Amino acid sequence: MPYDPSAFPPFAVTVDLVVLTVRRHALCALAVRRAEPPFQGRWALPGGFVRADEDLAQAAARELAEEAGLHAHDPSSPGSDNGAHLEQLATYGDPERDPRMRVVSVAHLALAPDLPAPRAGGDAGDARWAPVAELLRQEGYGRDGEPVAPLAFDHARILADGVERARSKIEYSSLATAFCPPEFTVGELRRVYEAVWGVALDPRNFHRKVTGTQGFLVPTGGTTTRQGGRPAQLFRAGGATLLNPPMLRPEV
Repeated sequence: MPYDPSAFPPFAVTVDLVVLTVRRHALCALAVRRAEPPFQGRWALPGGFVRADEDLAQAAARELAEEAGLHAHDPSSPGSDNGAHLEQLATYGDPERDPRMRVVSVAHLALAPDLPAPRAGGDAGDARWAPVAELLRQEGYGRDGEPVAPLAFDHARILADGVERARSKIEYSSLATAFCPPEFTVGELRRVYEAVWGVALDPRNFHRKVTGTQGFLVPTGGTTTRQGGRPAQLFRAGGATLLNPPMLRPEV
């Protein structure tokens, strides 16, 4: 029998973004309030439909620019920019996840240093950085006297998966430096680990581990007093992508 595309039900493909940053020593995610149905007025992750002329990576990068004002780092051009780290997270295809039609979402994880307040774009009525702990509360999320409600679609699950990906990857990779500016102190890096893991770390032990891991950090030769106190040595990310030994997460 010849192939008949009309014999198969149509479905759409979207990209959803888990955009994480550290603000005021807390792990935060970009949340947008939907201005249109379905789930009008509810908070959600940024994202949108994949256009006919783009692949998944292009769609994710476009949504990152439109929703967060960020450009994705190009790994083929090291040192050319300070764009956000962007990687594919997982695919979500529950037939009931979107009331409009069958929609498969390919979620992406984006990490970037401390960022300014976002501006709502696309079909979003509002946008903000919200602490991950608040977004994932069992009873839901609301702000400024709004009704509390769960995140739209299956975005609570996607967000939880993205947070766990970030938490596990900074154990064995240099990904934590993606939350830092180009030059940073060991104390600033430690606060990234503390925010992502949600634990307090011993400063001396942490300093010994990160400076003793080959290829993790490279001294810049400069110092800073932006954290107060005595001048602190500045570092930049080294060339290592995998940490040996890994930075194991404390048991809590």
